[in-house]
Amino acid sequence: MKKKIAILFAGLVGIPTISHAQANTELEAVISSVDMIWVMLAAFLVFFMHAGFAMVETGFTRSKNALNILMKNMMTISIASVLFFVLGYGIMFGASAEGLFGADGFFLIGKESDIGFFIFQAVFAATCATIISGAVAERMKLGAYLLLTVLITGFIYPVVGHWVWGGGWLSELGFVDFAGSTVVHLTGALGALVTVLFLGPRIGKYTNGRVNVIPGHNIPLGALGVFILWFGWFGFNGGSTLAADPTLVPQVIVATLLSASTAVIAAALYSQLKFKRIDASLTLNGALAGLVGITAGCANVSPIGAIIIGAVAGLILVEAVQFFDRVVKVDDPVGAIAVHGICGIWGTLAIGFFSVEGGLFYGDGLSLLGIQTAGVLAVIVWTMGTTALSLFLITRFTSIRVSREEEIAGLDFSEHGSAAYESSRSIFNENYPEVNADFGVGLLHRLDSIKPSSRETKST
Repeated sequence: MKKKIAILFAGLVGIPTISHAQANTELEAVISSVDMIWVMLAAFLVFFMHAGFAMVETGFTRSKNALNILMKNMMTISIASVLFFVLGYGIMFGASAEGLFGADGFFLIGKESDIGFFIFQAVFAATCATIISGAVAERMKLGAYLLLTVLITGFIYPVVGHWVWGGGWLSELGFVDFAGSTVVHLTGALGALVTVLFLGPRIGKYTNGRVNVIPGHNIPLGALGVFILWFGWFGFNGGSTLAADPTLVPQVIVATLLSASTAVIAAALYSQLKFKRIDASLTLNGALAGLVGITAGCANVSPIGAIIIGAVAGLILVEAVQFFDRVVKVDDPVGAIAVHGICGIWGTLAIGFFSVEGGLFYGDGLSLLGIQTAGVLAVIVWTMGTTALSLFLITRFTSIRVSREEEIAGLDFSEHGSAAYESSRSIFNENYPEVNADFGVGLLHRLDSIKPSSRETKST
């Protein structure tokens, strides 16, 4: 009898313990699910940013190259997703080999549980590559651009990512880049800079010592792209928390909003002061400058810090665009090198000043600023060196730039045999009849040689 009573008592005592453990397990499962949903939503927002990049690049360039830009952006996200699965994720997040690169996890083998994190990081990799697309617009061969995309997303970018986010040597030093001012944006901009130097400027950009403006064909489309990018950036930065943290996520979103908004105001006012008018393209790029600038420190700075970082980014943007365009004569149709490169550097270094933990302005000395500077310099050397070597080898076998006739005709015709706008073809035929006769326009030309044009039919 005593034995039965003891067993019953033990069971009654254990019931609350089992229920409590069960409740904890269920709560952890719910939290994990909410976190994963947040990261997936953020990944969708970052994916949607590629529509924004496509619209910005298309609007800021000429109509005869619109289709080519759309195809580059579509191919970039597709190639990056597959290649990052096959190779890039392993190099970036595999077991570290001396802090330099990851050595396993290719095809996600052994890292199947990381599949949600992989999705988020894959769209980041594509973002880095697509920065190059805008800078090289209107003159680079599609095949050469896609090959460079393979190199960036499969090797160059993942190595940088491993250094900072994959447990590599920069992370061990204490380098801070929460969402990628350096890892994503500076890396992409440096690749763009080297490629533009190999390509040279567009025909007619610099003539007889003059700098000629080649206006974009649809600034409202570019403005739509900026708004899409701004919207997606809330996922870009906010999703980098990797959890639906009710304290951290709002802090990151507020910093992102304030920095971008202040940068727009600063760029607009400074362009008014400098040029006696508010320049539309600089003001639109100002938003992107503020977003790039705050990306590294959005989880580390106060709202006031974010405002200052954004204001400085907006001012830097105006001067940087003018410097590249008029002083060093680097032809970047969309200002990608200034936005993602110079403002990426500023945003990374700004952490050394404004981080509430370790920042100079919070009484913690120059140590963090020194680490941030070392990290920026290391990424500059690596990215520019590997990109330059890659392009040097490629150009030993083939040209990466389209011919003069193809550039005049527009890459829509020469690369795709079609056009984004129906009117482009008639404008081209009227303005460049000799090119149409000698060079042709790909598929359209071949079809025309078989079937009489509508004008010829009417005249007969």
